[in-house]
Amino acid sequence: MEQSALEYNTERNELIIPEYGRHIQKMVEQAMKIADRTERNNTAKAIIAVMGNMNPHLRDVPDFQHKLWDQLFKMSDFQIDVDSPFEKPTRESTTPNPQRLFSPQHRMKYRFYGNNILKMIQICVGWEEGELKEALKFSIANHMKKCFLTWNKEGVEDSIIFAHLYELSNGKIDLGVLEENLTSKPTHYQKKNNNSPPVGKKSYGKGKRK
Repeated sequence: MEQSALEYNTERNELIIPEYGRHIQKMVEQAMKIADRTERNNTAKAIIAVMGNMNPHLRDVPDFQHKLWDQLFKMSDFQIDVDSPFEKPTRESTTPNPQRLFSPQHRMKYRFYGNNILKMIQICVGWEEGELKEALKFSIANHMKKCFLTWNKEGVEDSIIFAHLYELSNGKIDLGVLEENLTSKPTHYQKKNNNSPPVGKKSYGKGKRK
């Protein structure tokens, strides 16, 4: 092989769409040099067919052909002049916009509770009144107390947790009026068919005494 025929990676153009390989890239570059428009259009269609055969698993995907033509234009750096059955794309239209990382749109007043607590409160507010909703209210309050104690290990009165919950729920969850201990209340709302005794109360068997 002659030295002039050798092609080193450092001398090659960067692949615009690597998954199609250098041969498809060269076919697109050669098609751009064809002077006759009819021949250039036919060559472009042939390249599209080859690209489609390389992705048989995508044939049933909506707009599959449209995507192939967009990729053809992209590999030509949007310079190829052919008659596409679709609107010619632009560099901007084929460049995906970077997705913004999710971040809360507001600053939570009591950040030590975490945003999951706020989501749970929103879910609870939307539930219909009943035993399950009451149980969820106290589950949220118990979790808030754990979060508070992780942040401040000196302790916290239940009334403080209830006040924070009332504030974070915009006044829709008010546990302070019940005057119940936070740690014992969730067991008061067990299902009727739950035979386990409430926490903090003695269990007296109904069987015969020995």
